Amino acid sequence: MTSYALEHADVMRLALAEAVLAPVHGDVPVGAVVLDEQGVPVGRGHNDREGSGDPTGHAEVLAIRQAAAARGAWRLDGCTLVVTLEPCTMCAGAIVLSRLSKVVYGAIDPKAGAAGSLWDVLRDRRLNSRPEVVSGVLAQECGQLLTEFFRER
Repeated sequence: MTSYALEHADVMRLALAEAVLAPVHGDVPVGAVVLDEQGVPVGRGHNDREGSGDPTGHAEVLAIRQAAAARGAWRLDGCTLVVTLEPCTMCAGAIVLSRLSKVVYGAIDPKAGAAGSLWDVLRDRRLNSRPEVVSGVLAQECGQLLTEFFRER
């Protein structure tokens, strides 16, 4: 792991702690945390589509909603989203529209990832907001959680 990734490892562990809450309701174990400019968590979320019956109940969307409520504003400039799995296109759209400054993710998602693997919505030059993207932080741990979940299914 690079030194750059090491500085994000502790926060990724917070996202992993969120991820383990998702399977309680039958959801895929993905967790997310939004940090403010000082590195303080202002939003957290884990997948809750099955539990809530909400198709937008992805960890990233829930963490972004909570962060926006905590800040009292939809613009999350200066904030960082840390998530255990590469965001999908819906979540990438929410990231761009909320103006997050940085996205840090763990495992890649070759089937639905929109931060560099299948698509690269987050770095699309045609969009007005493009966050910095850091990938592969604790990727093995993040991926193992998903592998175990699907193996049990």
